[in-house]
Amino acid sequence: MIEVLNAVNDALWGYVIIAALVGGGFWFTWRTRFVQFRMVGEMLRLLTDSAGRPEGHERHISSFQAFAVSLASRVGTGNLAGVATAIAVGGPGAVFWMWVMALVGSATAFVESTLAQLFKRRHSESFIGGPAYYIEHGLHRHWMAVLFAVLITVTFGLANNSVQTNTICGAMEGAFGWNPKVVGLVLMVVTLGVVFGGIQRIARVSSVLVPVMAVGYFLLAVVIIVMNIEHLPHVLKVIVDSAFGLEQAVGGTVGAAIMNGVKRGLFSNEAGEGSAPNAAATAAVSHPVKQGLIQALGVFTDTLVVCSCTAFIILISGVYSHPELDGIMLTQVALESEVGAWGPVFVAVAILLFAYSSMIGNYYYGEANVRFMTSSAKALTVYRILSGGAMVMFGALASLETVWSIIDLCMALLTACNLVAIFSLGKYAFRLLDDYRQQKRQGIASPTFHRHQLPELEDDIECWE
Repeated sequence: MIEVLNAVNDALWGYVIIAALVGGGFWFTWRTRFVQFRMVGEMLRLLTDSAGRPEGHERHISSFQAFAVSLASRVGTGNLAGVATAIAVGGPGAVFWMWVMALVGSATAFVESTLAQLFKRRHSESFIGGPAYYIEHGLHRHWMAVLFAVLITVTFGLANNSVQTNTICGAMEGAFGWNPKVVGLVLMVVTLGVVFGGIQRIARVSSVLVPVMAVGYFLLAVVIIVMNIEHLPHVLKVIVDSAFGLEQAVGGTVGAAIMNGVKRGLFSNEAGEGSAPNAAATAAVSHPVKQGLIQALGVFTDTLVVCSCTAFIILISGVYSHPELDGIMLTQVALESEVGAWGPVFVAVAILLFAYSSMIGNYYYGEANVRFMTSSAKALTVYRILSGGAMVMFGALASLETVWSIIDLCMALLTACNLVAIFSLGKYAFRLLDDYRQQKRQGIASPTFHRHQLPELEDDIECWE
């Protein structure tokens, strides 16, 4: 079964998804006039924008909370175990291609999150939206919207959570010798307690966990890099040589570097996958572009900062050449070689925070799409039990290869569906960005949008009066 899954994954990633992601990223970068580079300052300013929670919307999610929920999903096992797996399978050159995916993929993230804001709907606790909603109300293809809703519910609410749990259990077993079954049971109980609290509780937990874990891990990586600063030029040379070198090209490892860099980059930063727009849609902002810019910043934060931290730790240590090491174990051994016996313990705690925050963020993506498919409270309850209970235990018991093979296939199908939608609807994101830039040039500090500005969509847009 695993061999079949791997063969299908190689075919999809090798010939379809990589070309669409990279090509789409460059296209969106060109059409937005390099928004991810030109508007970094605006992205940072918007994170603390007080207009994120306007009067009369006290129960709505702020820009920062929506950013935290999406970053909670992004910053997880992909940053520690995923980077390690990419290096182990594709070599150091995979890191270069992860960077490329982040730089061009942030433009894709801008487009999909702006569209999510444009077509969002009102909900009792917050706004709600995402690709299923912009496919339904923008493309008017109900079957495709339902297909996406099913795919993202399976990918994030179910399969992705098994990967997070598997990595947590592996880290805890390696650091403390804890039984994966016991760890899985504890995670299941705690996760069910959070997911039954809804998006408000998820947003509160994420807004606390995400900054703490990201800053702590980043500071440790900086300390290790500074301690080994003389090795940094060699590490960068190894990354570039492995990505383009003649020896690697002859040996066929450049293709492996590209494929694994793109796959693990997507698993980590999720740009183009259609996941982060579900969180982006919840924010109460005055213009759709605001959340698009913030989510583009999330891609940079995830890959260029957190993933790079893991890559540098592993490459500085030199242990990546050991074939018996893979996944979270490689990261733990690399850190142990640099800081001593407490390294695996730190990684275990870090992966607990990283992966657990991803689990609750992933759960919400599924919930938003279950609500799109049905208003049945029973269906939502069943989903919560499957996501926070059954799949958590499955991840604790399944093998590393099994959970990664499943998630790779799910990601490929999900990404293909979302890319078709944003290629078709991207023109509206471009028009919104032009409007936003024009208002900023006029001296308007906080641009606003009203649905009459897109008269051909006025009947399809529920918010933005």
